This record gives sequence, structure tokens and C-alpha cells, in this order.
Amino acid sequence: MRTNDIVSEIRDANLSYLMLAQQMIRTDKPTAIFRLGLSQPIADMLDNLSTAQVLKLAGSPSMLTRFRFDDATVLGMLTHDSKDQTLARSHAAILLAGQTFHEVH
Repeated sequence: MRTNDIVSEIRDANLSYLMLAQQMIRTDKPTAIFRLGLSQPIADMLDNLSTAQVLKLAGSPSMLTRFRFDDATVLGMLTHDSKDQTLARSHAAILLAGQTFHEVH
């Protein structure tokens, strides 16, 4: 894949993320903050972005998102097969919920 193709894919991913984030925030802000791993001020800023601002921000050649965790245990719980996948996902959600915004970012 060429560099220009990668940058184009990143911009598309950014736009999709921003549009989804705005929709989630406008539908149920507390749940969106939890699921997206955002702080209240960032959620408020995303909520108030105009279409032009969203397009400008999405045009960044850098990913606007990142994994919410750097813990291999959490990643393992979410990706490995287990007898009780629901329990593993619930446990991972509890661990993520216990992180503060500063720990995540």
C-alpha cells in the first residue's frame, strides 16, 4: 500500500470515527463518554463541532483515535476464545471503567 493510500485511509477512518462519536454523544452522552474513553470537555467539544470543523479535523494525516488500553491482559480478554466470552468482556469493561481519563490518555 502506498503512502498516499494510507493517508487517505486514515482520513476516511477519522471521518467515520468523528461522525460516529458525534452521533453517540448526541444520543447518550454519558454512555458515549464511557464507550469512547473521552473526558467530558472533549465530548462537549466534539458535540459542538460544525461540519466544516469535522471535515478539517478528519483531514489530519494522523489517526485521531488510539487503543484505550496498553494492558495486554485486557486485550487478551477481548480477543481470545474462552468458555465464557460474556464474562471476559464484562471483566474487560470493568477494568476499562476503572481507568481514569489520564490513565487512558
